[in-house]
Amino acid sequence: MTYQTQTGVAIMPVNRREFLKKSVSFGACSVALASGLLKPDPASAEWIAEQFARHKLEETLKTLFKDAKITESDKIDIQIPQIAENGAVVPITVTSRLDGVENISILVEKNPVPLAARFDLSPELELSVSTRLKMAETSDVIVIVQAGNNLYSARQTVKVTIGGCGG
Repeated sequence: MTYQTQTGVAIMPVNRREFLKKSVSFGACSVALASGLLKPDPASAEWIAEQFARHKLEETLKTLFKDAKITESDKIDIQIPQIAENGAVVPITVTSRLDGVENISILVEKNPVPLAARFDLSPELELSVSTRLKMAETSDVIVIVQAGNNLYSARQTVKVTIGGCGG
């Protein structure tokens, strides 16, 4: 049963028993939160400064993957615009048909800090990640996927127009 007010807003009547139950529940939660019995889980994101330091692409690859061999793969799909009108916000979606993916790294070759994003994933998941990149100028976007002890890559060139950050 709902009632309509003069302003057109629908309201539901609340009986006394429901009101008391909700008030007691809210009060108990408030006390538990204030006393420290309920604590939010910590965020699991981790910032590794050396990986996101200002380097050339080759130095960043060496920091991330040492001297491991990286193989080109057609099982990595990059969805990114070929022409970016605004280099400050370039959307990218990466999907993969590789099995046992552990992590992916997205690098922008000509950025002062080439590593744009790194995702550590559970191997049981189907790989699909999306983010937005900031690109300083026209450059190759490189995606490196680690599956097991192997590294696979794919790349695509994105042209940043005059209206963006450079070009």
